[in-house]
Amino acid sequence: MADDGLISNNSEQRLMRSSTPPASVVSPVPNIIITRRQIFTVIILCYVNLINYMDRYTVAGMLTDIQDTFQISNAQAGLLQTVFVVVYMVVAPIYGYLGDRFNRRYLLSFGIFFWSLATLAGSFMPNYASFTVFRCLVGVGEASYSTIAPTILSDMFIGDQRSKILAIFYFAIPVGSGLGYMVGAEVTNIAKALNAGEEAWRWGLRVTPVMGLVAVLLILLVLQEPPRGQVEGGEHLKPTNFLKDLKDLATNKSYVLSTIAKLIIMHRAGALAWWGPLFVEAGVDIQEHPDVNVNSVAFVFGAIAMVAGLVGVPLGSFGGQYLRKIYGYGDPLVCGIGVLVALPLLGAGMYMAEFDTKAAYAIVFFGQVFLNLNWAVISDIVLYIVIPTRRSSAEAFQILFSHALGDAGSPYVVGLVADLLKPYYMNQSNVSTTTSPVMLDQLFFLSSNLTATTELPSDSDDKYASFKALQMSFYLCTCVLILGAVFFFITCCFIEKDKERTDRTIAGGGDVHSHSGSDHSTDSSSDGEVPSSLDPRHRYAHENRTKRARSSRQMSQSTAMEIILPCKSTAMQIQLNLGSSRVIGQV
Repeated sequence: MADDGLISNNSEQRLMRSSTPPASVVSPVPNIIITRRQIFTVIILCYVNLINYMDRYTVAGMLTDIQDTFQISNAQAGLLQTVFVVVYMVVAPIYGYLGDRFNRRYLLSFGIFFWSLATLAGSFMPNYASFTVFRCLVGVGEASYSTIAPTILSDMFIGDQRSKILAIFYFAIPVGSGLGYMVGAEVTNIAKALNAGEEAWRWGLRVTPVMGLVAVLLILLVLQEPPRGQVEGGEHLKPTNFLKDLKDLATNKSYVLSTIAKLIIMHRAGALAWWGPLFVEAGVDIQEHPDVNVNSVAFVFGAIAMVAGLVGVPLGSFGGQYLRKIYGYGDPLVCGIGVLVALPLLGAGMYMAEFDTKAAYAIVFFGQVFLNLNWAVISDIVLYIVIPTRRSSAEAFQILFSHALGDAGSPYVVGLVADLLKPYYMNQSNVSTTTSPVMLDQLFFLSSNLTATTELPSDSDDKYASFKALQMSFYLCTCVLILGAVFFFITCCFIEKDKERTDRTIAGGGDVHSHSGSDHSTDSSSDGEVPSSLDPRHRYAHENRTKRARSSRQMSQSTAMEIILPCKSTAMQIQLNLGSSRVIGQV
């Protein structure tokens, strides 16, 4: 028709069903301005988390001195950590219940004061039994903090902002553990230099109690406790009865699977944290030409743990934030990959400890970096798949199960297995040293073989057997990590649905479907405007409540448009063709 002097109509309007949901379904998380009081709160909680793990692993940094003082076996030394963790995990659900219902500042203050007092008193205990009792009491106090502190942060921040804050908060696990080794070992060495004798290690336990008392004052005077769920618009939620909380957590697949994965990791991490320095020291003792000073092992091991945490924790957090923008299951995917990579590295590090300590340090460093990917991410998962009024309980029961089947028993089990294997390696050592010259030349060196047997120092066999027994016990413990990766990968299948269910509950999802007409009447604009009078912290929740209802209307409207618009387009084409015919006729 263009050749006939007419302008042709080449427009064509089509509407196709999109495979992606409308943009209004996705509610962007607003950038909440962080106040000075919130900054102080984060600093205080990170400081207390730091001394929490310092206190927990100070004993591990001077375990050899404690064994010498109390004359205890490896199994008894491992029992010191086991009894602490058992009490810690049993008390945690009690604090979880209280943390969901009562003032969290007071609960934190009491717990920190109690554990500081128990640690200080334990440093004066004259025998193994009384010292063990006070290690149990330390667990009573520390359970309060680990259960409640993350929930305070979750009530102050949301989205990626919360993930970043949790990454900072969970620096304390590896950094505090590393400082615990370093403080315990160095304070002991200083006390020995000042002629404190065999009791020098006791001064290492008297550092964190002073820091704990400072923390109590800061919590009571400065720390801000936000209303539960306010930042997500969930302040309308009320605590339910304890049995209902348990039922909800037990039916939350992502929560159950991630808890199982965490307990497997805790089993290995707890054994490494407790026995790591002593294992490396044993490896140095059996080397003919050691390349490190045995007295510096605890300090260096602590530094490695600290730096690995500084690298691994934020790497895991930011990796999870990036991947969950592409895949909704990005967080458990990061954790699973980290565990898979850490497994062979930790095994190789334990093997190299027998021959080259510096190489073992380097390999274990990278293994710990990948193992540390999960600490902040696991906590973040729990906080966004559980509603605010159940988060303390969720943290508490995750602590209960991950420690009960994880690091509660692993230090004792590793020590016990090492004690059981030691006689076998003692026999192997005697056979090899007795027969090795004969194997070289049975005819000419039989007499020198007998001489070598009588001149071999007995403590050399003992040290070698102790190292090999502990090494094999570590190997058995490390193999279990593969199951942790498997459970993280299974979590990927359920985490998106569980998060969606939690978001819907926080936003009042049960009321949205039953009061859709009300949502429609109050929604004054089609482009998602939010009343400007709302506090920025409530805007996100308001958007969730209104946009979820609007998205369903838009889906139905788009379906209708798919039918109407093609019809209109066809009618317009007919009218244009008729008009064109009339014009041509006139011409």
